[in-house]
Amino acid sequence: MSSPDKGGVKVPRPLDMRAKAAIIVRLLLNEGADIPLEDLPDDLQASLTQQMGRMGLIDRVTLEAVVAEFADALESVGLSFPKGLAGALDALDGKISPQTAARLRKEAGVRQLGDPWARLRDLDVDTLLPFFEAESTEVAAVLLSKLDTAKAAQALAKLPGPLARRVTYAMSLTASVTPEAVDRIGLSLAAQLDDIPPRAFKSAPGVRVGAILNQSAARTRDDVLTSLDETDAEFAGEVRKEIFTFAHVSIRVGPRDVPAVVRAVDADTLVLAMAGSTDDQTSGVVDFLLSNMSSRMADNLREEIEGKGKVRPKDAEAAMNAVVGVIRKMADEGEIELLNPDERFEEEE
Repeated sequence: MSSPDKGGVKVPRPLDMRAKAAIIVRLLLNEGADIPLEDLPDDLQASLTQQMGRMGLIDRVTLEAVVAEFADALESVGLSFPKGLAGALDALDGKISPQTAARLRKEAGVRQLGDPWARLRDLDVDTLLPFFEAESTEVAAVLLSKLDTAKAAQALAKLPGPLARRVTYAMSLTASVTPEAVDRIGLSLAAQLDDIPPRAFKSAPGVRVGAILNQSAARTRDDVLTSLDETDAEFAGEVRKEIFTFAHVSIRVGPRDVPAVVRAVDADTLVLAMAGSTDDQTSGVVDFLLSNMSSRMADNLREEIEGKGKVRPKDAEAAMNAVVGVIRKMADEGEIELLNPDERFEEEE
């Protein structure tokens, strides 16, 4: 439809706000913009869709006028706040304490915003396992279907055999599940996350104790582990899994990552650690490091190690802890990936 004429000059068509909104949305979509319309309430999504179906053709004069009005409206906005308590909590996520956020949500009956499945997919496998065990087989099948393939495979491997078989069979029955049902399941599972009390510590107790013992003297580490074995053998096992000392370098660091580790560690510290590696547990680490670097660098290190002579055990242990600290930092920052010793032994067998 063309614009009405006034004295031979075309003027924009008179449109209400809904029609103008439909024009802007259509224009942005044509330009390839990714507009999160799914975040709108259902009634607004329906209203927008119906309005776009009634629009027909829009002439260039009207389009330019609507775009200019929209641009003026954007330029006049000084600051925009999220709508409602739910939006405010979402905007302040990570900025206020989890305890305060949980209390406000509970008092106001507000669930966390966003796609519930996005929240669930971000969880680690160990956190997801209780859902598979507590929910019905059909719900577990939907959850497994919504996970990334790699994470789904990890979850399936950790489930008891009979349950894993039931869940995988139930996946064959999910072909007729509607999007609405999947959304309800996601909201129900995510709501259970909001009911979990916030924890003061992000990492498990075994992880924290293991991290402390990694930086402790060998004698202290052995005494604590022996005591834990006597007091709580299961917890002692969890702690032992987190132990990573200089003696474990050859089974936790990949051969390809050795040059990067050598470059990252202070040269004097590395020489001191290697010179002090004279027992059965650590001497193999020296051979591992030297055999996975350039021959020139290996020869230089051998000369420096020989030049160090005998190293005091206390100094050697401090240097070894420093080397391990650098390796852990590199792993945390994604520069290298530590190997799982159990998986490595299985592959070698």
